Amino acid sequence: MFRAVRRFIKTAIVFLMLGIVLGVYMLVRRELAGAWPDPYLVSAHTHLLFVGFVMFLILGVALWIFPRPAKTDTRYEPRMIDAAYWLLLCGTVARVAGEILRVEMSTAWLKLLVVLGGGLQAVGLALYFWTMWTRIRPVGSRLREGRGERF
Repeated sequence: MFRAVRRFIKTAIVFLMLGIVLGVYMLVRRELAGAWPDPYLVSAHTHLLFVGFVMFLILGVALWIFPRPAKTDTRYEPRMIDAAYWLLLCGTVARVAGEILRVEMSTAWLKLLVVLGGGLQAVGLALYFWTMWTRIRPVGSRLREGRGERF
């Protein structure tokens, strides 16, 4: 398992832990204090788990198991995967932090932070899949299908 894969997967685990902590906090406040979670906290919780955990885990595993780039592949570039990682990480952190801070204040810069974070997430995901597109190809299955195997 190479560095970028480990980084994606370990980041996913950190986001999972943060999502669990925020979820437990909201649960305790709801059940023991009768305070339903603020929609901004629900959004932060959702982004921690779905983008932070699920997407980072999927992207890391995909990077690990997809076929290596072909020798003639000029599109796949590890630096672009690194850029996608940092865009997605910064976007997710900005989005979650902005959503959590919005519970107590509603300033223009926080609204901008949330929108910027969401935009960075979108750009990071788009860059990742644009870079990985050529690695989504048959390798061994083409030979097996040629022999008549069905799976």
